[in-house]
Amino acid sequence: MQRTRHRPATARWLSTALAMALACAAAVAQPQSPASSSAGIYTCTTPDGRRFTSDRPIPACNAQEQRVLNSDGSLQRILPPSLTPEERALREAAERRAQAERTARMDAVRRDRNLLNRFPNEAAHRAAREAALDTVRVAMRATDMRLKRLADERKPLLSEAEFYRDRTLPGPLKQQLEANEAAAEAQRAAAQTQAAELDRINRNFDLELERLRRLWAGTPAGSLSGPQTLPASDTR
Repeated sequence: MQRTRHRPATARWLSTALAMALACAAAVAQPQSPASSSAGIYTCTTPDGRRFTSDRPIPACNAQEQRVLNSDGSLQRILPPSLTPEERALREAAERRAQAERTARMDAVRRDRNLLNRFPNEAAHRAAREAALDTVRVAMRATDMRLKRLADERKPLLSEAEFYRDRTLPGPLKQQLEANEAAAEAQRAAAQTQAAELDRINRNFDLELERLRRLWAGTPAGSLSGPQTLPASDTR
């Protein structure tokens, strides 16, 4: 009968040791976590001359900066002082103001560039002004025509009302006169609004033209102060 061979105990021990060595080598080869790589030695000196050293931020030094050192003593970074709630609120407000100013500057640059793209020269701007004014002028002519028709319609009503001088007007005649006057009043209000809009458009184009002339002359976009146009509601 053939006997089964058994591996010697020494071979089994060598195999186990080799496996453990390989596992250790793999663990050493793994990269360190961010927490371990960023660890350092915190040092600071308080205003009264006390010096502190710790492996974590030092509460006694919250009011001043703390130096974070590497294990070899070199400077890794500087931890700024902690802020009080009031100081933090002031800093955040200042940061919001700065961001708002940056946004406003970017918007101004964008608007000026758009303006230059729309109006590469004064002739293009003049043509746009006339087109905008013509729209209002057409509406104004229609209003004038409507007022004249209402005036013509009112004449026979007034002639008929002469027969009732010092007497009460008949109901239908009175209603016609009142309706005519209400329509005429509405058209007069529209005419005032249209005249104000005509003036606003002209002033807007005047503002644009003044700005464009400076941009055409080479002033950097976004560097000019003052409004580009008037608000639509400004009819003064």
